[in-house]
Amino acid sequence: QVQLVESGGGLVQAGGSLRLSCAASGRTFTFSMNDMGWFRQAPGKEREFVAAINWSASSTTYADSVKGRFTISRDNAKNTVYLQMNSLKPEETAVYYCAAKYGGTRVYNYWGQGTQVTVSS
Repeated sequence: QVQLVESGGGLVQAGGSLRLSCAASGRTFTFSMNDMGWFRQAPGKEREFVAAINWSASSTTYADSVKGRFTISRDNAKNTVYLQMNSLKPEETAVYYCAAKYGGTRVYNYWGQGTQVTVSS
């Protein structure tokens, strides 16, 4: 069984910063062989891609809306992926989810329960 547990969400003023963490565990889960991603879902909206990092951290991808403000990183020794979010905007209020997929595959197989990020204006 694979568990992804997000943390670090909360309430922040517009322009502020938050750092999300996602800790992965599972007897058959090898974190260092999985690409990791962050997604978010705002009320009444579909879930959207935010950022991704490949298994070796040699490649990162960002949604256009967060480029230059968000940074995804990972620590394979700690089985953890991070999302540093700067210059947050009220419209980025959402539940943020981390997800995992085996390196090189296309579909995210595992999802966390999400962490709420609220950005006040």
